[in-house]
Amino acid sequence: MTDPILIFIDDADDAAAYPVSRMLGMTVAANGVIKMQFESSIGSGGTDGASSDILALTVTEDTELVVFKAIAEAIEGAKRNMSNLGYLVIADDVNSTYVHANITAVALTIDS
Repeated sequence: MTDPILIFIDDADDAAAYPVSRMLGMTVAANGVIKMQFESSIGSGGTDGASSDILALTVTEDTELVVFKAIAEAIEGAKRNMSNLGYLVIADDVNSTYVHANITAVALTIDS
């Protein structure tokens, strides 16, 4: 699988999944907050005032670079691993499952 799906779940009825190819980047928004930006899930291209979906990861303060690297390594591993199921859970608040131990929560802001 060369374009694994990244999965984010912040509540039982609130989740998002994106192919890696739709990821625009990651930034540190504040100490302990990483924002991952993806192309709009509704494809508005900015016509409604928004052009992307933002997923905010809460992380242990001052570990942002460690988490950046862990996410990048997990994505690259998912691309190379032929036995991979085609997806990678980055953050799942419902089951407390995260791609790295320093991630503690996720919040979704979807272009709607």
